[in-house]
Amino acid sequence: MSDGRLSVFKTYKLYVGGKFPRSESGRVYEVNDSKGRWLANAPQSSRKDARDAVVAARKAFGGWSGATAYNRGQILYRVAEMLEGRREQFVREVAEAEGLSKSKAAAVVDAAVDRWVWYAGWTDKIGQIVGGANPVAGPFFNLSTPEPTGVVAVLAPQESSFLGLVSVIAPVIATGNTAVVVASADAPLPALSLGEVLATSDLPGGVVNILSGRTAELGAPLASHQDVNAIDLTGAGAGLAKELEIAAADNLKRTLRPQAVDWSADPGTHRLTAFLETKTVWHPTGALGASGSSY
Repeated sequence: MSDGRLSVFKTYKLYVGGKFPRSESGRVYEVNDSKGRWLANAPQSSRKDARDAVVAARKAFGGWSGATAYNRGQILYRVAEMLEGRREQFVREVAEAEGLSKSKAAAVVDAAVDRWVWYAGWTDKIGQIVGGANPVAGPFFNLSTPEPTGVVAVLAPQESSFLGLVSVIAPVIATGNTAVVVASADAPLPALSLGEVLATSDLPGGVVNILSGRTAELGAPLASHQDVNAIDLTGAGAGLAKELEIAAADNLKRTLRPQAVDWSADPGTHRLTAFLETKTVWHPTGALGASGSSY
């Protein structure tokens, strides 16, 4: 530069437990754009990093699942606000990651912001869709309500490094789960930058943990981890997905198999319900009187 200043390169780090550690292994790998030009060195997470992320997610689960659905919606909306404020950064990172023009990358980032708003609106409504009062014989109330599954491992889409990423993270946490996310292996930078947004958006530390590295290397310990309750295999190829599904069966994890997805389409509610359990409660209405009334 003419003024003699040195370029200040961005240091990308993991996002685990609300903090920004480097990989405990000290490893990094080169991230290039669609034309093979170097963009940055990303942390190459290890199995130890994956285990640490699970510990952080479990620690955060009680507070996050116990928060009101309305409060979770407020926080997801705040994520959208913060993303809007850093729009230009994400447009650049998505364009470089996915080989898109600036205008197409801008459309992707806008769709990702809108996706956060979409799921923010569903936090206090999904219970009305999948829960309810059940008709039973006898003087009982019988009520079914959805509850979060727990810690969910998410293998993010490989090709859609931002809109796809948001589309698999947001529904998991909207319903009260916590997440350990493995970013796209070749295009992890938008995901790592998302961690910086989450850290400043009122989302409690540990609710979302973001790892970069090799999907197979990180997927294996997460699939077999006894304190992971569910796994989304979206970012795994067919062969790897089969291996991880077998490993996940050891503690009966809920498993979402990979499938072809148009990330720009209406997301619907199936990802919201994929990692929910149903709790049913029986309660007596009271003894029936002579007139047939329960009171």
